[in-house]
Amino acid sequence: MFNKSMKLNNGVVIPQLALGTWLIDDDKVTDAVKSDLQMGYRHIDTAQAYGNERGVGEGVRQSGIPRDEIFITSKVAAEHKSYESAAKSIDDTLALMKMDYLDMMIIHSPQPWKEVNQSENRYKKENQEVWRALEDALEAGKLRAIGVSNFLEEDVQNILKTARIKPQVNQILAHISNTPLDLIQYCQNEGIAVEAYSPVAHGEALKNEKIVAMAKKYGVSVAQLCIRYCIQLDMIVLPKTANPDHMRENADLDFEISQEDMRELLAIDKIQDYGEASFFPVYGGKM
Repeated sequence: MFNKSMKLNNGVVIPQLALGTWLIDDDKVTDAVKSDLQMGYRHIDTAQAYGNERGVGEGVRQSGIPRDEIFITSKVAAEHKSYESAAKSIDDTLALMKMDYLDMMIIHSPQPWKEVNQSENRYKKENQEVWRALEDALEAGKLRAIGVSNFLEEDVQNILKTARIKPQVNQILAHISNTPLDLIQYCQNEGIAVEAYSPVAHGEALKNEKIVAMAKKYGVSVAQLCIRYCIQLDMIVLPKTANPDHMRENADLDFEISQEDMRELLAIDKIQDYGEASFFPVYGGKM
């Protein structure tokens, strides 16, 4: 079981491997979270937009694992672009999950989803206000860490202009064939940890001949190779699954990709078509 952790820029320790819960229904996520935690995972990622925060909270309680041993992240919905609505949404999430605090809360997107890839408006002043709500919630003890998601360098710089507290993370789409190294290195140089969601490219990596061949070389699954790749780039990784067998396999990362093979994986042509997932804004362009 891969159980390494990283220290965020405020000293909070975060497990480097997490269970992502996007697209896992509220009535199914409780069992997924419970299985995951009993297997040894200690980091769960959810969001207001996923509609499963209640079930995640229930899974944590049913797992029998002490709350202070589990790192739980949620996200302020992308549509909240004022201090008041963001602050209320944080309180609503805590009430829905029946928790006194979350380990981390992040802004889900700099733009409301309906405007992602459609508008040049980056909501700069609005995101600064949402960030202020997160800072206040952290200082009130409701959160232990705060961050952003899907933020480009210009969006991060905008937050830093007025922030009292620097973001602890930026959670972005990152996987073999789509590794935004400039953004990753910028964040890491600023002391902002990078989290990689969709490390298996929403399943599209399973169809890439070069990735499949490299996984065979190491005697591992494509998912294991993809997760290990992100780990070796010093990212926190959030593979999504409700399948206990896949959870177990995803955490079996006792191998190392050579520097030569890492360079080869970094050079793989970008996946242009995410198939059925292409209609999701995160797979559709600039983000």
